[in-house]
Amino acid sequence: MKTFMPKEADIKREWFVVDAAGKPAGRLAVVIADALRGRNKPTYTPHVDTGAFVVVVNAAQVVLTGNKEETKIYQDYSGFNSGLKETKAKEIREKNPERIITQAVKGMLPTNRQTRQTIKRLKVYAGAEHPHAAQQAQVLELNF
Repeated sequence: MKTFMPKEADIKREWFVVDAAGKPAGRLAVVIADALRGRNKPTYTPHVDTGAFVVVVNAAQVVLTGNKEETKIYQDYSGFNSGLKETKAKEIREKNPERIITQAVKGMLPTNRQTRQTIKRLKVYAGAEHPHAAQQAQVLELNF
């Protein structure tokens, strides 16, 4: 038996659509991260990027379980002294609801160069409309 090694020319990238309305952010992020890395394919290889494009709609309606809406804090650091900004999840949801899902997915991916390319294939939209309708995206199965 020979070990199958996918080549860059053989990789076929699918498009998936995920509806985030009413889904917990963490569980949703695991499924999205696996699809972005290609872990849902039988040809998955850790050092070869075989992942798909993922479009997330209704990001403003994602659920944060427990009391995270009031207690979870997102941090931004400018690099300067006293440049740390702390913002609650409730304020993030009002200003930039896409960030909740984007940061959750980014946290589920390994920290390396491949991840920087992988996260570019994630498209998150607050509402139900998205400009990727021409891609004939499939609905990603959520088993939770």
